[in-house]
Amino acid sequence: MRLLLLTFAAVVPLWAQADQPAPRFDRNSQLAHEQLLAKTKGGRIDVYFEGDSIVRRWGATDYPQLLENWKKNFFGWNAADFGWGADRVQNILWRLENGELDGVNPKVIVLLAGTNNVGNRVPADGMDAAVEDVTKGLSAVVRVMQSKAPGAVIILMAIFPRNDNLQVMPEIDRINANLAQMADGRKVRYLNINGQLAESGGKLHEGMMNASDQLHPTLAGYQVWADALKPVLTELLGPPAKEDHAPAPTGDPSARR
Repeated sequence: MRLLLLTFAAVVPLWAQADQPAPRFDRNSQLAHEQLLAKTKGGRIDVYFEGDSIVRRWGATDYPQLLENWKKNFFGWNAADFGWGADRVQNILWRLENGELDGVNPKVIVLLAGTNNVGNRVPADGMDAAVEDVTKGLSAVVRVMQSKAPGAVIILMAIFPRNDNLQVMPEIDRINANLAQMADGRKVRYLNINGQLAESGGKLHEGMMNASDQLHPTLAGYQVWADALKPVLTELLGPPAKEDHAPAPTGDPSARR
């Protein structure tokens, strides 16, 4: 019975509603949370990136080629990566409510999340409830960000296309349409680069995502994202400085064992 209870505890976050904070129970995620808490105090953070593995890989020590691209594009803007792999919206919400944005006061927050809630299966009972759930969850994340970093401009990214099952693209498109309605053009800006990553029906352009999963961007895909972000960052922060004071990049704790 004890084993069954532990197993249930480990998957509760997958079942929680997206607007209800839910921690991750695996030890590696707990270590990553401690790592990210320390990161908030490790330097100056003007641009705060938040999300799941798509965000995390870009600025992580265990993906050196992607980290090199990150530095090339964002050096001088004091950018820090707070993404964590496999997080759903409710997990991100928990991390934000448990210290990962406290006292940081960034000028810009870049948020990309929700693809892990969508997954690669069409909901058996229809997508209306799923679309509403993810939308409510991301709205809750934005509210927490505004509460903890009232001076920040939030760049709310459209969920990227995923081709591990093209049948989920209508769900992603509907969520993105809702996200666009959340933006006021000032303190919350909506940025959708999906037209540069994929065709109108959601089929990815060649070379934009890893062939193995059709989900995580390649270097070319990340560069498309960077090219869309840099004009906005220049508008909000001015050109990048010659020095950078962001905290040192972190990585997957398991990669160091």
